Amino acid sequence: MAKGYVIFTETEDRCARYTEKAVPTVLEAGGRPIVVHDDPEIPEGRWPGPRIVMPEFDSVEAARDWYHSPAYQAVIAERQSCADANAIIVSGFDMPDS
Repeated sequence: MAKGYVIFTETEDRCARYTEKAVPTVLEAGGRPIVVHDDPEIPEGRWPGPRIVMPEFDSVEAARDWYHSPAYQAVIAERQSCADANAIIVSGFDMPDS
């Protein structure tokens, strides 16, 4: 089964209170923060924000369940008040059997 990822792009890192509250919800849902990066290299095109945050989950369903969970929904307003952000949920790639 493919892993699930939630990818956030954010305009700036001034959300310390949000981070303190959001990270435990990721961990409680079985997620693992695997990318937190400011100022990514953009070799092509336009990117919507200088900060990338990406937790990994065991599946896309687990990623969706976390994002829509009451625990995470309770802290989203804090992120929205401190940064412009985009969020997507994607599936990892499973190599087809040969």
